[in-house]
Amino acid sequence: MRFILPFVLCLPIAAASPPSLLDILSDELQRNFTVLKQKADPPPYYLSYTVTEEESQVVSASLGALTNRSKGHVRYLDITVRVGNPKLDNYHVLKGGRVQFTPGAVVPLDDVADAIRRRAWLETDAVYRRASRQLIEIKSNAQSKVQQEDDSNDFSIESPAVHEEQPPRLRYADEEWVARLRKWSAKLAANSGILSSGVTLVVQREMKYLVNTEGSRLLHGRTFANITVSARGKAADGMDLGAMEDFQGAELARLPKPEVIEAAVDKVGSDLTKLLRAPTVEPFVGPAILSGRASGVFFHEIFGHRVEGHRQKDEGEGQTFTKAIGTAVLPGFLSVVFDPTRKSIESMDLNGTYSYDDEGVKAAPVTVVENGILKTFLLSRSPIHGFDHSNGHGRRQAGNEVVSRQSNLIVESKNKVSDQKLREMLLAEVKKQNRPYGLYFEQVTGGYTTTQRRGLQAYTVIPLIVYRVYADGRPDELVRGVDIVGTPLSSFARILATSDKLDVFNGYCGAESGQVPVSASSPALLVSDIEIQKKDHSLDRPPLLGRPEKTQ
Repeated sequence: MRFILPFVLCLPIAAASPPSLLDILSDELQRNFTVLKQKADPPPYYLSYTVTEEESQVVSASLGALTNRSKGHVRYLDITVRVGNPKLDNYHVLKGGRVQFTPGAVVPLDDVADAIRRRAWLETDAVYRRASRQLIEIKSNAQSKVQQEDDSNDFSIESPAVHEEQPPRLRYADEEWVARLRKWSAKLAANSGILSSGVTLVVQREMKYLVNTEGSRLLHGRTFANITVSARGKAADGMDLGAMEDFQGAELARLPKPEVIEAAVDKVGSDLTKLLRAPTVEPFVGPAILSGRASGVFFHEIFGHRVEGHRQKDEGEGQTFTKAIGTAVLPGFLSVVFDPTRKSIESMDLNGTYSYDDEGVKAAPVTVVENGILKTFLLSRSPIHGFDHSNGHGRRQAGNEVVSRQSNLIVESKNKVSDQKLREMLLAEVKKQNRPYGLYFEQVTGGYTTTQRRGLQAYTVIPLIVYRVYADGRPDELVRGVDIVGTPLSSFARILATSDKLDVFNGYCGAESGQVPVSASSPALLVSDIEIQKKDHSLDRPPLLGRPEKTQ
């Protein structure tokens, strides 16, 4: 007897798609929030998970040889737990400083649900414990302290955001780029007087995943590339000197053409050689022009930090502009906009661009000053008196707590003249004030400022390339040993005019929530008075031994 098997068509069973990182975070968030709401005392009213994924490549060369060629890839988890209620919770600011709840935790690069959920579970428990203890201390403190002047809520209610958009894949530097760095670093090191020098290329990709109990679900990010050419030397009097040029782009292909970068290599070598022979200056107050990049740093330091929202609520801060809404804080021809949605200016990509901030609020342009009048502040989800909602400027580096921070600062002017006219106005101001010279600040490397009450309300901007400008026709003279110093309110009143084109300074700003990418765009500024002081410097002599001869 034969058995005839029936014909059966076997179709492959589609494998279930593995859960995405957002799915894993969302499931664990809801599980932990539900349990804490039922069992914890006090229970949380808000919970969020943020994962910052960073992928990068660094290639550095010096003296014609590679000194670093590395790649990195890591994920950090930050957890926000709020207990109490939006009016008073564990983030309430007490005079004396802010509390760090999330130290940040490294989580797997693979979307393995069990591994990621285990990490999130343990970190949530730890953060909740710190948050609940802090709320007890805050309530106890309230019984023994006078009421703070700003009694606004500790947290704002915002509409949930849902958006998923991955940035382009990271394009790594190839062997052609590596060969260029070797070539440029050898060319730079050939300049006399250089003790150390190098060329560094960094490419990076950052993705941010956010879920919270309000229903937000976000995936967004960016790519960025930076190349820096730098050289250091020591003058005969022991002063350490440096020269630098850098370029940024949204990706490797957006960096300048190789011939532009090679010209910058030549300029850095030439600038440092000239600086080593340049005269030092004495303290001086007089008229000056700050280039567009120098002006950007000037505004970032003396203005931008003072309009960050959390500084208006913290009574340990100087609160320079807290009660200045509706009043003139800058000359009437100036406006200041912070626009994280702006990607470029004059074909230069901006470093402070993002689509959502680190609390899940959609980015938007914010006009802080309009025709000299202060209109608002940079706001996170920590309300301040008169402003109940975020305007998308809650930012942090992974492992830090969110506070209000700057993004892309853009100075707009209605009193614009050509560069040549601005120089003529400087010379006229030198003659009017009967000064021996004016100053031109071509390039700066950064700066810092003090905003708290216990310190001086002052700022310092650190120039690299500074010239004396003479009204009698003598050529401009490169000088060294200069720092710009001053106080903010008096400095703004001295701005007379601006050039008619914007320049961009890209960088990273360090403050309470860590290092965040920012940019500052400004026209060149003419100021009636600027103060410089002598820079502190070492008394060590240059090397006694001559540098080795180049081998064939």
